[in-house]
Amino acid sequence: MSHYIANLRDIEFCLFDLLDRGSILGKSIYKELDRETVMGMLEEVKRLAEKDLAASFIESDRLGTQFNKETGDVKLPESFKKSYRAYMDGEWWRIDAPEALGGNRIPLSVRWAIAEMILGSNPAIHIYASGTSFAHVAYICGTERDKKIAKLMVDKDWGATMQLTEPEAGSDVGAGRSKAVQQSDGTWHITGTKRFITSGDSDLNENIIHFVLARPEGAGPGTKGLSLFLVPKFMFDLETGALGKRNGIYVTKVEHKMGLNVSSTCEMNLGEKEPAVGYLLGEVHDGIAQMFKVIEYARMMVGTKAIATLSTGYQQALAYAKVRLQGPDLTKSADKASPRVSIIHHPDVRRSLMVQKAYSEGMRALVLYTASIQDAIQIAEAEGKETAELDAINDLLLPIVKGYGSEKSWVLLGTESLQTFGGSGFTQDWPLEQYVRDAKIDTLYEGTTAIQGMDFFFRKIVKNNGKAIGFIGKEITDFCSSGGAMTAEKEQLGKALADVNAMLGAMVGFAMESQSEPKAIYKAGLNTTRLLMAAGEIIIAWLLLRQAVIAEEKITGAAKDLDFYKGKIAAAKYFVRTVLPHLRSELKIVQSEAGELMEVPESAY
Repeated sequence: MSHYIANLRDIEFCLFDLLDRGSILGKSIYKELDRETVMGMLEEVKRLAEKDLAASFIESDRLGTQFNKETGDVKLPESFKKSYRAYMDGEWWRIDAPEALGGNRIPLSVRWAIAEMILGSNPAIHIYASGTSFAHVAYICGTERDKKIAKLMVDKDWGATMQLTEPEAGSDVGAGRSKAVQQSDGTWHITGTKRFITSGDSDLNENIIHFVLARPEGAGPGTKGLSLFLVPKFMFDLETGALGKRNGIYVTKVEHKMGLNVSSTCEMNLGEKEPAVGYLLGEVHDGIAQMFKVIEYARMMVGTKAIATLSTGYQQALAYAKVRLQGPDLTKSADKASPRVSIIHHPDVRRSLMVQKAYSEGMRALVLYTASIQDAIQIAEAEGKETAELDAINDLLLPIVKGYGSEKSWVLLGTESLQTFGGSGFTQDWPLEQYVRDAKIDTLYEGTTAIQGMDFFFRKIVKNNGKAIGFIGKEITDFCSSGGAMTAEKEQLGKALADVNAMLGAMVGFAMESQSEPKAIYKAGLNTTRLLMAAGEIIIAWLLLRQAVIAEEKITGAAKDLDFYKGKIAAAKYFVRTVLPHLRSELKIVQSEAGELMEVPESAY
């Protein structure tokens, strides 16, 4: 059996029952699609993921990468390359390519549903195959020259990397020291060192286009002084793509990591051996804004990867709990002759499984709800309509998808999914230990959870004057007052929302106080991650309850899927009862914040 178990039934429910994606098919920019076609795509990806992609997941982790220090080249296991080729040969890369370059226009909700299954079965495949999404950025931001490069990237399956981080700068991108000097032919020579570069090199592609942030000679400090350059591994003919000489960008080190071992995470040097020639993207100095188009995609991907891993971890734990015999039923524990039962009959195991179910299904809904906002943006753009409000809502949700999604998935995979297996979960006999190792990176790259929390509060709420979070809050409030099924749970959700709003109000108060007392900002900063997590819990509860209401409607007279709908109702009720009450305690912590930790001497730690 494959290590990966896709939950296509729940994906279908989220897309078509919860989010009504059928209403956008067959019209506007999606006029060529219908539900049958979309489900056919998803079923094919499920087959591909569970068989061809999952086949190399474990072996490629064990073998990892092979790095040649002399040449700076990285090689991958043959089994992994076979899985990668199965994905590329199936032409699933078309979902990320621009239409002008042979891409397929599909709703982004469907695109991310597809991505979930790829990322859940073998995440490194999706990561290495991101060249087409990078090509999309080059195409929409670029000159005619850059559009030619984008076409070559798609046509020839060239890889791509995002190069921000430097050894001295870390998450402080604006402190980057990489420099760019313009040449007489219009190209630029880049010098510097970049670290933690995902997919820095491999033998999957004949060429790689590195998207490199560097500071042009004479440019100002901080992020505003950075520009984005396209730096190829090999120089090439712009018309034919024929490869020329090696460019001066080399891998100097491949990181030894706790997980995701087949993904080459590299330190890279530019301009030391020979000039690293680059092209200024769009011939404009707008590096951060251009790079954020890549970052936004990457953060959505990371959150989806984390949630996909939790989903398959839960599916593995559930299957194991149904067959693992251990001890008698608790009601018969005094009877030494009572038969052994499968562990799903034990109360705490059943509790654990419901926790996993609620979070994995709730966070899948979070990803696809966010993607449905992206659908609306796509449609509005195509129709020439304003998208500012939708953009702000999407921006607000991304740190929740990435920060909350990755943090919850990492914790639950270890404390619940792996725990279900007991000691066996700690061995390599089961895939859970790899899931846990692979998932930790999701809380770190593309901005740590702490960075996501700061971004959420200071940029997505304060800077936005609370408009986007106000929209989400109104949606939840309207749902709570809608009557009908789940009345008691809706009431509890409304009270929890009030707690989170009060938490937010206190933190905004700290920020305002800092205008006269600068150190007051610390009181907000000490709680930004707490607020991010609380917002995630509220949105998950809302989405689970929406699913439960739909399930209540469908369960009457249901000829099939009766237990599926019962599970939806049970998960929502359990989450509301066991998770939401904690938000009152979180509120009290925020309200009592005095910032005293910032006064504790460093030597006291």
